[in-house]
Amino acid sequence: MTAAGLPLVDTHCHVDFEHFDEDREAMFERYRAAGGQWLVAVAVDLENVPRLRSLAEVRDHVLFSVGVHPNHEVEAEPTFEQLCELSAHPKCVAIGETGMDFFRHRVAPELQEARFRTHIRAAIAVDKPVIVHMRDADEATLRVMKDAGVEACGGIMHCFSSGIEAATQALDMGLSISFSGNVTYKANEALRAVAGFVPEEAILIETDSPYLAPMPHRGKRNEPAYVQQVAECIAAVRGVSPAYIAELSFENACRRFSVDM
Repeated sequence: MTAAGLPLVDTHCHVDFEHFDEDREAMFERYRAAGGQWLVAVAVDLENVPRLRSLAEVRDHVLFSVGVHPNHEVEAEPTFEQLCELSAHPKCVAIGETGMDFFRHRVAPELQEARFRTHIRAAIAVDKPVIVHMRDADEATLRVMKDAGVEACGGIMHCFSSGIEAATQALDMGLSISFSGNVTYKANEALRAVAGFVPEEAILIETDSPYLAPMPHRGKRNEPAYVQQVAECIAAVRGVSPAYIAELSFENACRRFSVDM
């Protein structure tokens, strides 16, 4: 059994990126044909928020976020006021992506931390979840989240790639754990163990398109329709049907993002 045609939600993708410029409408059609109900087009900078907003305003199934990626270089740091103002749009459902990333070093750790704290403060103020990017920075990311009171807004640990200990700390702060295509990769047994560990009510699925295409599409451009392979992998790990994971993650996403669909 596959997850095709079941009620799926891609909770994190970058459908505004140039990777989709030649076939964006066909990509959306494939997603809908695969069972995609809605998706979150996630911001990595503020310059392109108008583009995200435009994509969402003409499509019922596209929602978006507002934020600046931890390793995105900017001339001026995003302000609390900017984030709050831009997120007031009715189709904006989250603040981010934000967080800490020490895999690359385009932005100094202290600036990443200050930026992250600003995003969390804005998320709390507007009562929307924060989308957290955490890569090679578990201690710093979790520390900032705790210090900044992230439990007041809740959020999503996007494209989770850490271990059970980090997942437990995030879960204790009320965050959801979102799995992407990397959970399907043969060498990622430890990540599949996390997928088997996370409580049902905290599981979300995503693609992080155009990156991290799941098996059997690895090495190709990723797209939202492939979220079904993520659902199938997690279903196999947990010993349940893909339909169960699709419906579970759909309900979790609606609740986390306050979406009534």
